[in-house]
Amino acid sequence: MVHICVTKTKTMQRRKFITLSAIVAIPFTALAKWAGQLSSKNPFVIKKNESRFADVVKFLGVHPNDLKISSKDTDGQLSVFEYTGLGKVGPALHVHFNQDEIFMVTEGEYRFVVGDETKNLLAGDTIFLPRNIPHTWIQISEKGKMIYFLQPAGKMEEFFLIMNKFTERPSPEEIDRIHAAHDMKVVGPPLTL
Repeated sequence: MVHICVTKTKTMQRRKFITLSAIVAIPFTALAKWAGQLSSKNPFVIKKNESRFADVVKFLGVHPNDLKISSKDTDGQLSVFEYTGLGKVGPALHVHFNQDEIFMVTEGEYRFVVGDETKNLLAGDTIFLPRNIPHTWIQISEKGKMIYFLQPAGKMEEFFLIMNKFTERPSPEEIDRIHAAHDMKVVGPPLTL
């Protein structure tokens, strides 16, 4: 009788251990898969004032918007850009349907509008902009710099390359078409000071 109880207890403990091990392993397996997707096959360095593939992309034809880490490096999971603002401008109020954005101000001052909230950021501040919430920003200082991340990367690199080719402001219909093709929508004007 004692032998049966001990065997039953050991069997129950073994089942509990196997169940707990499986439960604990699931998040680690998912994390390992995600981390593997973020790994480029080779390390690389992008120098100051350079872009990942030597593309020269300028926001509104003036402000450098350098790609630092490409969606091609991360299997589409992440893109990283460095924006250098040479004037008090920003994008139209827009929404990303599939990407979250994170902006880190490294120089100057910026005003962000996200949904119903307005936030002023200084060098060293970071803001998270969730997908599907309209947002925009404007540079407040004469010069500014931000590093920003898009996760997942989506089609933003292609969007910037297309917009960079225009020598004149595209029509509102053309802007709407380009944004829609890149999973975004303009929903209002840019901020003004």
